[in-house]
Amino acid sequence: MRPTFDDLLVRASGLLPGRRLLGVCGPPGAGKSTLAARLADALGERAALVGMDGFHLAQAVLDRHGTAGRKGAPHTFDADGYADLLARLRARTDKIVYAPRFDRALEEPIACAVAVPDDVGLVITEGNYLLLWPRVRALLDEVWYVDPGDEVRRARLAARHEEFGRTAEQAWERTMGSDERNAEVVAATAHLADLRISL
Repeated sequence: MRPTFDDLLVRASGLLPGRRLLGVCGPPGAGKSTLAARLADALGERAALVGMDGFHLAQAVLDRHGTAGRKGAPHTFDADGYADLLARLRARTDKIVYAPRFDRALEEPIACAVAVPDDVGLVITEGNYLLLWPRVRALLDEVWYVDPGDEVRRARLAARHEEFGRTAEQAWERTMGSDERNAEVVAATAHLADLRISL
């Protein structure tokens, strides 16, 4: 399906009123972060954006476990911590909930960086594995799967890696290495989405 952004905005708005959780999922480089941010910006104070990437394990932990080379794979996240946060957001019993975010320049998660007040109706969360982890999927009212096609996705990824300091060769190696393995895991969950879109 190739909806316009306005189509998606109408669908997201239709989840309101009340506290609802919308997931935007897809493989690395799909454009899910961009879409989620555009939706949150367009909805203004009615929405908040909380990324799954805030639950990356810290680099020191990955180094200690010997899993730094697979950073971004499902086992390099605190999936239960992410689900616990979503459950708090869904319950809406706290005046304000603070969520972490991932800093790409530092390549580290930053705790308590995103404030979600209780009067926010729609929490938009984005990440690779929203459809992989059953606890997470059960907490989301809808999950949209973003799939721009492999060629576009890989080009975006390589460009992003270069933007953050890798050489062209290193960027392509990362894109076709761990990123590609992670993309295969994510793609296997696409059939579980409520909406599959190509932007």
